[in-house]
Amino acid sequence: MSETRRKLTTIFSADVQDYTRLMRADEEGTLATLKHYRDAMARLIVAHGGRVINTWGDGLIADFPSVVEAVRAAVDVQNELAGYNTKRPDDTRMLFRIGINLGDVIAEDDDIYGDGVNVAARLQASAAPGGIVISSTVYDQVRNKVAVGFEFLGQLEVKNIEGGVPSYAVRIGMDDEDAGQANPAFGRQPPSSALPLRTPAAPLRAPSRTYGVVAVIAVALTGLNLLTWQGEFWAAWPLLALLVLTLLIWLRSSKGTDRVLATFGAAGVGIAGINLLSWDGTFWAIWPLFAFAIVAGLRWVMRRQPSVGR
Repeated sequence: MSETRRKLTTIFSADVQDYTRLMRADEEGTLATLKHYRDAMARLIVAHGGRVINTWGDGLIADFPSVVEAVRAAVDVQNELAGYNTKRPDDTRMLFRIGINLGDVIAEDDDIYGDGVNVAARLQASAAPGGIVISSTVYDQVRNKVAVGFEFLGQLEVKNIEGGVPSYAVRIGMDDEDAGQANPAFGRQPPSSALPLRTPAAPLRAPSRTYGVVAVIAVALTGLNLLTWQGEFWAAWPLLALLVLTLLIWLRSSKGTDRVLATFGAAGVGIAGINLLSWDGTFWAIWPLFAFAIVAGLRWVMRRQPSVGR
């Protein structure tokens, strides 16, 4: 006998843009590519603690106990599939659209039903090829926890839901101009009552000018030290601070990098540098570095451990 219950879960819906055209051009090749891409998607979903519920035609439905891991999985999926597509001719590239919603659903055996699933499917249908669209319930949970940008797309009309669903496009490593060109919906502004559009996190790619400014300051400090030389290379201290700052910017702007682990890494380099610059024969930095390693290890294990919510 089937067991029916309600649960709150994160629904991940995906399908292929222009699937009919691809099938018309090459049925066997398209089916082989779909299987390859969907296998990669399923692997990443499971790696982030999710579960593939159903596949039909060119579509896929999955759910996640963690909202944050669902969005991270979607970003990883689009990045990996983008890599696959760069090796293919333009007219054979397979681009998935992904929609993510957090909602209450009816669970029966291994399947899920209800408005929460319908909303995810509507979000997916409104996504740009190779893009991700999330509902406001997802945005509220991930806006400060995932290193991507967000753009408000307005109210998405959904059957049986009065007033529609506020939706956001996820920007993966794009600056504002690129985002506007990729999807005309970017650039719309939310109503004044809406939450801020962006996370405080920096974009995935730190501007190259940042590194240029740091390099100029480092050269200037070194030159000033040499021109006023009195037997001491005092510039080593501000140069160390610049090194730690640059490393922190680079680590925290790298795709998929945990911001807390990145901070520990940069701090560890700083402490080791201080120890070496003030060397008195004892490598005392080993103790705080050891503590950092333990805390970072615990952080990594806890981040990878799926939540229990089913």
